[in-house]
Amino acid sequence: MADRTDWPGEALIVAAQGGDLDSLTALVAGSHPNVRRFAHSLCASREDAEDAAQEALIILYRRIGMLRASGALASWMFRIVRNECLRRARLMPRERPPLPDTAVMSAEDEVLRRLEAGRVAEAIAELRADQRRVLIMRDVQGHSGRAAAEALGLSTAAMKSRLHRARAALQHTLGDTRASAHH
Repeated sequence: MADRTDWPGEALIVAAQGGDLDSLTALVAGSHPNVRRFAHSLCASREDAEDAAQEALIILYRRIGMLRASGALASWMFRIVRNECLRRARLMPRERPPLPDTAVMSAEDEVLRRLEAGRVAEAIAELRADQRRVLIMRDVQGHSGRAAAEALGLSTAAMKSRLHRARAALQHTLGDTRASAHH
């Protein structure tokens, strides 16, 4: 597992758990290199590793409020990546051969990974303010739909609609980022 000093600090994690968008964005970007390293060491293929890393960062963004101790970020993210890689392995067609153990990441690949972390952070920051607020309340802070709607002065239906649009916009932006990185 990665050295603990490579991970974002406790103050940043606590601020992100409190709903501070800048801290949440920095936390996702700062965690990205380690999450990607986990994925590449655990997944059967490069494509699965990239997808698993991105899925883990989305889970981190949506569920940071579920992390019980700030010092447990590395082990929590390792478990998320491991589970995503296992899930993808179960879906993998049997005729697809696994990558050899001798596959080594180049320095160029590492630079590209670090650049992609910035793109993930930008995608989160690009959400409209009303969509960011509802997404943070529901997916990060874990508020119920009714509580989020009341706090934002919305009907439950309007809150659900904004949440859906926020999630779709984030997935669309991240999907476009991933597609352009492969071309």
